Amino acid sequence: MKIGFIGLGNMGAPMAANLVAAGHEVTGFDVAGVTVEGVEQASDAAQAAAGRDAVITMLPNGDILRDVYSEIVPAGQEGAVFIDCSTVDVDSARAAASLAEDAGLLPVDAPVSGGIGGASAGTLTFMAGGSDAAFAKAAPLFEIMGQKAVHCGAPGNGQAAKICNNMILGVTMVATCEAFALADKLGLDRQAMFDVVSTSSGYSWSMNAYCPAPGIGPQSPADNDYVPGFAADLMLKDLRLSQQAADSADAATPMGTRATAYYEAFVSDGGTGKDFSAVLPRLVAKHRDDAD
Repeated sequence: MKIGFIGLGNMGAPMAANLVAAGHEVTGFDVAGVTVEGVEQASDAAQAAAGRDAVITMLPNGDILRDVYSEIVPAGQEGAVFIDCSTVDVDSARAAASLAEDAGLLPVDAPVSGGIGGASAGTLTFMAGGSDAAFAKAAPLFEIMGQKAVHCGAPGNGQAAKICNNMILGVTMVATCEAFALADKLGLDRQAMFDVVSTSSGYSWSMNAYCPAPGIGPQSPADNDYVPGFAADLMLKDLRLSQQAADSADAATPMGTRATAYYEAFVSDGGTGKDFSAVLPRLVAKHRDDAD
């Protein structure tokens, strides 16, 4: 396939490289002038999209997505699949999809899970929203860039799935960290805590696969001084998107609201550049300060 790829950052660059390695002809554009071996450089986003069978975008936010789609949709080839892998608000995803559909294109919103490591290894999970025809055309590319793609329904539903999933993740990580901090205060050994919770009703991905306590459970960022696997800033972005969606849908998300406020405080209080699980040492330090 002839593919245009717009947004060659930490995620987009390895995704584009995997498409090249699979034998596809990829033309790329990034405002920062990033180059990827094997990817032909376009002078602007519209040129990257012109005459392509598929166009993939990986962009920072909904406003930029809307701006880029206003440039690339008029240049799109009728029947081309437009796959947006950004994590943005649902309203922007649906607005971009509507613009593409009106132009005879096949839009798919397909945010990803798996991080930079998954992008490099081609093991991402895609949560996709769009028509059956659009998903079918995008599916072979998902197979190259990832290990799983779930068709979540109509345009915007991929973003809805990502936002709901990450709201759960933010809430459960805060709860997991609070439980470890409480266990410390109660004199409960962290390993014993993990051994019980990881096999009992309190188990979760935050505990079992991504334990925030160093030296406990499988290897995680906690074992590397909380160097980000998933940065606290990105968790905050996703939680804010969840609350924006909740406001738009008139949905009650009190725990999501509390988790958002918690990460806002964490990021503003030195959490920038740390993994989102680094709330645990912050809680422990806070308890020490309170004791003093």
